[in-house]
Amino acid sequence: MKIGILQAGHSPDGMIETMGDYDAMFWRLLDGYDFDFVTYSVVDGAFPPDAAAADGWLITGSKHGVYEDHPWIAPLEKLIREIHSSAKPMIGVCFGHQIIAQALGGKVEKFSGGWSVGHTEYMLDGEPLALNAWHQDQVVAMPQGARVVGRSNFCAHAMLAYGDSIWTIQPHPEFPASFIDGLIRTRGKGVVPKHQLDEATQRLGRPTDSDRIAGYMAQFFKSKERP
Repeated sequence: MKIGILQAGHSPDGMIETMGDYDAMFWRLLDGYDFDFVTYSVVDGAFPPDAAAADGWLITGSKHGVYEDHPWIAPLEKLIREIHSSAKPMIGVCFGHQIIAQALGGKVEKFSGGWSVGHTEYMLDGEPLALNAWHQDQVVAMPQGARVVGRSNFCAHAMLAYGDSIWTIQPHPEFPASFIDGLIRTRGKGVVPKHQLDEATQRLGRPTDSDRIAGYMAQFFKSKERP
């Protein structure tokens, strides 16, 4: 099954060499599930010809906001609507979670409650799990037809489903603790309040349920696989 990765951002300079870019993190996360991957760096203006170019789609995170004025945002939203209409499976993570919501009629903004950083507790389908988070923006109004399948005390719309063909998640199952540590040392300083960075540093060693979410994502893609 071919999964098209729509890459909406890049790892920070100085980290990409040792930890890989955002697409590589998903290659590792979903390794062993018999997927073939093709990356389209939409943040750099590289788009697939249409929704039929892959069997399933995955939109990565990004340092950019979905509401920012970048020339690639509108074409990405158009592609999202095309994929939605095609009923091909699509997963969005962090920025991907937000841009899918915005493209389908929802609203995203900088959350007045601030940031969620590092090891965070969530509920998915009524079951607890822990994942690494790194965001201030949130989906504050869901599109018509979306339903909440996961949440945290901080993020009411942390995981959304749209029918049976789209599933999106605000935290980062693809980010290991080492990458969160790198973000704390690079993009976090002067942006995220220091006390939150310090608290996130103290939680770096706590286990996450990334493997569980990887299995969930793989099952989601494969359940929509066409013969």
